[in-house]
Amino acid sequence: MSDQEQTVFQALGGGDKFVRLVDAFYRGVEQDPLLRPMYPDEDFEGAKERLTLFLIQYFGGPQHYNMQRGHPRLRMRHFPFTIGETERDAWLKHMRAAVDEAEITGWPREVMLGYFAHTADFLVNRREAAEAGPSAG
Repeated sequence: MSDQEQTVFQALGGGDKFVRLVDAFYRGVEQDPLLRPMYPDEDFEGAKERLTLFLIQYFGGPQHYNMQRGHPRLRMRHFPFTIGETERDAWLKHMRAAVDEAEITGWPREVMLGYFAHTADFLVNRREAAEAGPSAG
């Protein structure tokens, strides 16, 4: 099977690599003072499970996320959180580190990193004020 005929899920050998990725990501989030407050203690494990199922589904694996939660509706589900460029950058930093830790390489790495960057940009719901320049007087 060529790369073009294979899903990322298949290329990574199934769900185990996604579990490693999400575990690594959440270890980073757990230590991040900016992102950690977005993940309530009582739902931290639930958030990990949902992200794992979502990524498996998105990258060509079983549709368990849709069966449990319906359409992902990412923007709607993230709307209650203030996500600016600073939060986006922190999230991407942890996800890129998790991709490295999970040893995802080759074309699946490129596909995943592209998706993560695009989605992180898509979920920004607060624009940060531009630096104030000299005022015209």
